[in-house]
Amino acid sequence: MTKERAAAPGEAQAADVAATTMPPPRRARMSDVAAAAGVSTTTVSLVLSDKAGSSIPDITKERVFEASRALGYRTNAVARNLRRQSSETIGLISDTIASTPYAGLMIHGADQVAAAAGMTLMIINTERDPDVETRAIESLLGRQVDALIYATMWHQVVEPPPALREIPSVLLDARSTEPSDSWVVPDEEGGGHTATSYLIEQGHRRIGYIHEENVYPAQLERLAGYRRALDEHGIDFDPALVAVDLNDPFGGTAATARLLELPEPPTAIQCFTDRMAMGAYRAIRRAGLSIPNDISVIGFDNQDQIAPWLDPPLTTVQLPHEAMGRWAVEHLLRVLSGEADGPRQQRLECPLVVRDSVAPPRNGAGQPPRPTRVRSDAT
Repeated sequence: MTKERAAAPGEAQAADVAATTMPPPRRARMSDVAAAAGVSTTTVSLVLSDKAGSSIPDITKERVFEASRALGYRTNAVARNLRRQSSETIGLISDTIASTPYAGLMIHGADQVAAAAGMTLMIINTERDPDVETRAIESLLGRQVDALIYATMWHQVVEPPPALREIPSVLLDARSTEPSDSWVVPDEEGGGHTATSYLIEQGHRRIGYIHEENVYPAQLERLAGYRRALDEHGIDFDPALVAVDLNDPFGGTAATARLLELPEPPTAIQCFTDRMAMGAYRAIRRAGLSIPNDISVIGFDNQDQIAPWLDPPLTTVQLPHEAMGRWAVEHLLRVLSGEADGPRQQRLECPLVVRDSVAPPRNGAGQPPRPTRVRSDAT
């Protein structure tokens, strides 16, 4: 039986110092892969860059791949991209969508298409700070990104930063008045028209509409869609059925309560957003009415934290966040490949999501029962 010798004083400390001062393991090189596979570095380069074609036997290719995996060899993407004059990267500048759950679907859609094309999506969130935005764009341009996406959390008209036009770019959930800019936004008017038309098809003719007090594209266009659907079905627009308030549950409660106080209250209420619809539910129940037996409710946005969880689940209109993200990258890829013949502007459909909050009017084409109690406060 042998005994291990105890380390002499200072030996353990010397070993620790040696371990910390040893250089890190050398990264595998292409020449190492070539030696392990028994081929030339040219062959390794052709195989790993997918340019070997049929000139190199499959068995040889497999040896190269096996040696590359065993050695942990990674191709030098920077050097490869310098040769190609491409970074294989798309920059995405956003105001707040990277920190917003439902609008983050735009990032998901964009990233899926970019990854499928072998591109990397580089995201910078500016939190609407102009200085941060300027630095972010300069930083991405300095890193030689191939294209840029300029995204906003909600549909708005913007003046794109001039630097954005130095390389292929697209506005996402935003648009400009410049014909040379490419952009993709929701078809807000079409979505408003879809919601109203669905209520009319269910038999409703007295349809209330509650919407945002601030004026911007979504507010104007969704209301225009509501009015267009009424007109197409021969229903006169009644300003008394339109209530304006804050775009949140409190505003939805107050606006709906005012509609329920009308001498002839609506049989259905169309809401500017799902958040306002939450408030509509509260006001309707405070009035002693039920959804959809006494009154129907329809929303807009299809926020997954709200619409499916209301009781009953909310029928609403889907904002095409993911589809817009996909379209933005697909357009940029067409530009980069030379397939696009100029700027493009696109409005994407806002589809209806049918759940349980809409039903035909309880009294046919008549009115719902009078509320037993109505509170107009928003608390």
